[in-house]
Amino acid sequence: MPVPPIHLSPTRVFRTLLLAGVAAVALSACAVNNASVGGADYSGMSRAQTQATLAQLSARYQSNPRDNRVAMQFAAALRAAGQPGQAVAVLQQSLTYTSNDPTLSIAYAKALAADGSFDQALNVINDNIRPEAPDWNALVVKGAIYDQMGRNEEARALYSQALLIAPQQPSIEANLGLSFAMSNDLTQAEAHLRRAVAMPGATSQIRQNLALILGLQGRFDEAQAIYQAELPADQVQANMAYIRALLTQQNRWNVIKSDTTGTANN
Repeated sequence: MPVPPIHLSPTRVFRTLLLAGVAAVALSACAVNNASVGGADYSGMSRAQTQATLAQLSARYQSNPRDNRVAMQFAAALRAAGQPGQAVAVLQQSLTYTSNDPTLSIAYAKALAADGSFDQALNVINDNIRPEAPDWNALVVKGAIYDQMGRNEEARALYSQALLIAPQQPSIEANLGLSFAMSNDLTQAEAHLRRAVAMPGATSQIRQNLALILGLQGRFDEAQAIYQAELPADQVQANMAYIRALLTQQNRWNVIKSDTTGTANN
């Protein structure tokens, strides 16, 4: 997980991570429809890796802007790099070439949500949900949009519906966990994220999300161990410092320091 700016509130952090989770869901869904897309995860890369990836994908996109697969990969990488507006522009252009591709439209909805255009994102995603046979990926994206809007109960209902369709998709459980974290229910958040990391296909981003939830409960050793397995040493220390800063903003740091069990009160 790239360390967010220190001024972000915990709720804003969870919203950011939800969209990162949606990126993983999207790419998994693309893999169902096009195996060459794979399960690429653009989160957690170093600055140099991010720049190199964006340069490579930009070149591929410029050489053939009609390739929807490349456009979606480029857009996902842009969102992971904090450039949702450019991701929206890329996918808008792709939709002028292919207006009837549901996977592309779902990717466009994610980009709109990442850019803060929630109402427009909902309109797009609603146009791509068939009530008689809903796509689990579209349901998760709609749930993430609802979470962004603070409609957490409605979001969880959609995630639960998606799990009935795709019970072994770790990104659905991960988004459920982040949804509970947004309501400050860290116990439920941890439970869902632990289920997610135990599933085949769980990404580094999901494991790092679990580390964040553990850290916010004051379980620093557990959080650090997960980060150390996923990130370079400097990013591990930066993330641990960031967790402590979040706890300070929540006025929970003194509680955790005096808690002999090492677990924060929720």
